[in-house]
Amino acid sequence: MAGVDERWRRLDVWRLADELARQVYAVTREFPKEETYGITAQLRRAALSVPTNIVEGCARRGDRELSRFLSIAFGSFSEVKYLLYFSNSIGYLPAEQYEVLAARYDELGKRLWAFYEKVRNSDEK
Repeated sequence: MAGVDERWRRLDVWRLADELARQVYAVTREFPKEETYGITAQLRRAALSVPTNIVEGCARRGDRELSRFLSIAFGSFSEVKYLLYFSNSIGYLPAEQYEVLAARYDELGKRLWAFYEKVRNSDEK
């Protein structure tokens, strides 16, 4: 749709969240087939929820709405972090892949929280 504000495309935090969601999709291709509707689906949904909530928040009007969606994105981020840990602990995610993804998600967490705080603080002014 012409004229739609797509400021989210310019956000580094969105780019990182998008990239990590793609990586989660890639690594979960190797999960056992019996987990297709279990941990694989839950991990993918949570990973995709982070960038999609950033996008949806940016489409809303005002910082209050954006901060609400960033809060939801942070909740999904936390879910992904745990599910990656759990997947590693039960042997679905090799240690090397887990270490790389966990470090990347730590970086995303810092950036997402900083963005949330900035937006929330600007809303309170």
